[in-house]
Amino acid sequence: MKIKVCQGVGGVIIVAMVTGFMLAYNSGCGERSSSSSSPSSHHADSPVAVTQRPDRRPTLILEGYTGVMDFEPLKMYCSTCALVTSSGQLTESQRGEEIDRSQCVIRMNDAPSAGYQQDVGRRTSLRVVAHSSLQRVLRRRQELLNGSQDTVFIFWGPSSTMRQDGRGHVYNNLRLLKQLQPKLKVYIISRIKMLKFDELFKKETGIDRKSSNSWLSTGWFTMAIALELCNRINVYGMVPPDFCRSSSHPSVPYHYYEPSGPDECFMYLLHEKSRRGSHHRFITEKMVFSNWAQTLNIHFYQPDWNPAAVISGLNSSSFSAPAGS
Repeated sequence: MKIKVCQGVGGVIIVAMVTGFMLAYNSGCGERSSSSSSPSSHHADSPVAVTQRPDRRPTLILEGYTGVMDFEPLKMYCSTCALVTSSGQLTESQRGEEIDRSQCVIRMNDAPSAGYQQDVGRRTSLRVVAHSSLQRVLRRRQELLNGSQDTVFIFWGPSSTMRQDGRGHVYNNLRLLKQLQPKLKVYIISRIKMLKFDELFKKETGIDRKSSNSWLSTGWFTMAIALELCNRINVYGMVPPDFCRSSSHPSVPYHYYEPSGPDECFMYLLHEKSRRGSHHRFITEKMVFSNWAQTLNIHFYQPDWNPAAVISGLNSSSFSAPAGS
């Protein structure tokens, strides 16, 4: 009985948040204006634009990402992508204009751009969101509204929250959101695709996610998705895998929008070392990303670094695209 009451209260909260979302949307529609950033000054080491490959279609059909309500697959392609992390490494970086010059800008969870445009840019083409971040995204409804017409939202979560038989509470809330605002581009990652992401993690690390009590991070899903839809990926705010093991590394907040929050390396090391409960393996994931970047079109900025030689301890299997793509 207690569980049902809690779910009922949670449902009321979500409905109230979605209702507020609609009111804000209706009142803000007339105030929208488009703005363009001029490519004036930028970092000397800023990424060079890459011409779209002539052998690739301008739009790709990406299987495993299903539209809420219409069940259609995601159709999207980007020549250059700026994958913007939520790291405090981006604070006072002045990378905003550089990021916005990418064809597509990818963000994660509820990371805002409003108020941080100079450092993280203002555009959002794709936002990858964890099931646990749904309510926070809805609370930032002004941020959501700013990109509602042009932004694709991909939500991921365990199958228990995404099931479509009426008992998946995250899917139910996304369905309600889509009914209230049909123009929103809302997708979920299918159960089969989620299993393939697990298989990919094991293939690249030799670690079974479930038996090791690991949760793949939103960063893992975002990078894997970007590899499917982007020709070139410029990653902003991601440190190299050995960064936090250096005694001289600078201290920055875990999130650029939470300056008083926990230290980034403290969080990385805490999760990586933990063996009790479910935790992310942030450093292990970064080792995989570094490995991928040796053969794929992935580049790291803020801090700027080049992937090291093949990292010992990781499988040396070749990688061309995420499993199941």
